[in-house]
Amino acid sequence: MESACCVAELTLDDFRAAAGRLQGRVRRTPMLDAAPWAPGGAASLRLKLENLQVTGSFKARGAANTVASLTAAERARGLVTASGGNHGLGVACAGQAFGAPVTIYLPTSTPAAKVKKFARWGATVNVVGEVWDEANAAALAHAAREGLTYVHPFADPRVVAGQGTIALEMLEDEPDLDVLVVAIGGGGLISGIARAAKLIKPAITVIGVEPVGAATLHDSVREGALVTLDRIATRAGSLAPRRSEQFNLDIIAAHVARIALVDDAAMERAAAAAWTECGLALEIAAAAGLAALAEGLVPEAAGARVGVVICGAGTEGVA
Repeated sequence: MESACCVAELTLDDFRAAAGRLQGRVRRTPMLDAAPWAPGGAASLRLKLENLQVTGSFKARGAANTVASLTAAERARGLVTASGGNHGLGVACAGQAFGAPVTIYLPTSTPAAKVKKFARWGATVNVVGEVWDEANAAALAHAAREGLTYVHPFADPRVVAGQGTIALEMLEDEPDLDVLVVAIGGGGLISGIARAAKLIKPAITVIGVEPVGAATLHDSVREGALVTLDRIATRAGSLAPRRSEQFNLDIIAAHVARIALVDDAAMERAAAAAWTECGLALEIAAAAGLAALAEGLVPEAAGARVGVVICGAGTEGVA
């Protein structure tokens, strides 16, 4: 899959600048040595615990970097976005920190427990549509109608730079990693991690993981063009847009070796194993990388030093 990228790409300085903006705004999350548990035959397994991030997921990074990069006037107009839950929480948290009013559009598939979290951050919540794409159309219309500042969850370079700070931390803490395994929703997380990791360590292998029922970027890479899925068929709602964006597809095509597909049952088993083996309470989307390893879908992991991004907290795997 790896090829020359056709977009003006983020530089290492962009990622380092994002890391500077995030100091004191998000947590530097720990890397857990998962030994003796090593699904997929990995020689070692390190888990980047973004489930311990403020708001409960990595999304706080991209949101905080974006909001910190806005002008005071852009923030004062008010912020609006659409989310499966995690990005919205990140924008709400960042908006509160900067005194900016925030409106979030969520699809009906957003878990009720996530919807309740927004009250803590003072955001206005509107539930519209069955999937993220429908909620996003409503958010864009609201932004245009009211003159609000729209914060894209995955196709903004500022968001991608924020997510890429995860790779900086992982390779600072564990410079000998051979393989990174990263879940894919819209593509912002893996775009940032893959680009930053390859700048630091060109020989590293980055593997993406999507649900079988939301193979948006897997199919887009295969076709060499953006694909819009007819339907979504997964309970991993934070990994389930019907369409990505060209910005993300270009980075992924250039820097991600492969995208593996896992079903919901495999993610559920992996979330349960994460609880049993490591005491990690995860949403099933956050267990996608572990599921790919356990199902033997990452042959590159055999005998390798593997890092997996645990992208969000939840209780779906807790017995």
